[in-house]
Parts: sequence; C-alpha cells; structure tokens
Amino acid sequence: MDTLKIGNVSLTWLSGGITNLDGGAMFGVVPKALWSRKYPANDKNQIELPTDPILIQLDGKNILIESGLGNGKLTEKQLRNFGVTKESELDASLESLGLDTEKIDYVLMTHLHFDHSCGLTKLVNGEYVSVFPNAKIITSQIEWDEMRNPNIRSKSTYWKENWEAIETQVELFEETWSLGPIRMVHTGGHSNGHSIIIIEDGGEMAIHMADILATHAHQNVLWVMAYDDYPMDSIAAKGKWQPYAIEKNAWFTFYHDAVYRAVKWGEDGQIIESIMRSK
Repeated sequence: MDTLKIGNVSLTWLSGGITNLDGGAMFGVVPKALWSRKYPANDKNQIELPTDPILIQLDGKNILIESGLGNGKLTEKQLRNFGVTKESELDASLESLGLDTEKIDYVLMTHLHFDHSCGLTKLVNGEYVSVFPNAKIITSQIEWDEMRNPNIRSKSTYWKENWEAIETQVELFEETWSLGPIRMVHTGGHSNGHSIIIIEDGGEMAIHMADILATHAHQNVLWVMAYDDYPMDSIAAKGKWQPYAIEKNAWFTFYHDAVYRAVKWGEDGQIIESIMRSK
C-alpha cells in the first residue's frame, strides 16, 4: 500500500474502486489537445479515475477521507456508464492493516457525490445499513442539506441509498471543523458544500483539495470540471489554497489520480517530489 507521513500522522491509500469517466467532462472547456498531454484517455475518450479512500492514523484514531465506490450497489447500466472496472476492496485493505470497518472512528466527507459516498452504506438482507457503524461522519451543513434535497442537476449524484442509513452518525459544520492536526474547510465550487482537508503536524503539511483538484493534471487554476456546479468558486478556491500550500512546501494528496498519490509542486509549477500510485 502507498503511504505518506506528515509529522506523526500516517496516511495510507486503500483500494476503493476505479471509474473511467469522460475526459471532456473532467476537464470542462479545456481542449483535449491540451489536457490529454497530461492525462491520457482511452479509445472512448474516458480517463481512469480511482476512488481510493485515505486512512489517517494518529493518537490511536482511525480516520478515513472519503468512503470509496462501495460494492454491489451499482446497476449494470451504472457500472457501464461510469466505466467501473473495479468496485471497492476496502474490507480487504483494512484487514491487511489489522483493521475492519467497525474500528473506523471518523469518516471525513469532502462532499457526497456518489463516487465518494457509495461506500458509506451496504445492503444487508435487502436493507441499507452503515458500513462504519461506530464512526462519526463529518461533512458540511450545506452539503448535507443538498444531499437530502437535491436540485434538478444534483439529484443524479445525491442518492438516498447513501444517506438514509447513516443520518444519525452525521456531524455537520458551517465553515471549519478540526480534530487535532486535521482541519476541514468549506470551499464550495465542485458542489455548493464541497470542503478541503488540511493536515499540519511536526512542521509538515498535506492538503487534500478533493474534486477542485481531482488529479495532478488539474493544477492550472482555470482547469475545472464540467461537473463543477459553481466553477468560479472552484477557480477562486484553487487560486487561494494552491499558492498557500506551495509556499508551505505541502504535499497535495489525491483520491482520483491514476498516476500519483501525492505530489509537491515548486514555485515554478514543476513537480519536485512525488509518491506514485502502485498498481
């Protein structure tokens, strides 16, 4: 498994599934001639996008960033449309670390789109139940409100199957939430309730910008997804947080990147250090 240390905080990438989505949608108005140099597409114009949760361990706590794609929840049509080539292997990932889903203390949800939240619930005897029964599930108030009452655009990605079984576990915040060296900050952009996660410990820093910086190829502040509900907010958030993190020599971590788990960028925009995604 791929790992990263930030001070005394350990990060481990788990196996949460793989999707392949349309490259044009993932890069919005950016011409394919430009984005395909940085992130190649297949013959269907799809790009590979893992959905791999990050396990954070500190002070005896087990904390997940995102929940993965889940297993056995998507229909054949959905599997085909979302280009799913692998569903979640979260149980096996945790078992290899001597853990199971009951030992997860927190799940930090940057937002609740299906490819991030399907792993929160599972079917047992025909009913959906919580995958992480002992965890507090953290997300922004705005995101939770839209999850339960999606609009005409967002109803395709906010599903009751992913929230009804876990609503008693959810803890909400307005602008920020923190636990020791971990901080969640509401940004909006990709969704109205989208948040980022910052970890600072021992003079080191990691920033998880989630879907406003879905892959290393989205580094350009103007390269935002067609999936973004509020693209100007995404641009503003990237323009604020990327320079801030680069100045602090921070690691940028990814949930969706098929090439890198994490990178550091220099002031010139070049990658100066990286952790490659092992296959």
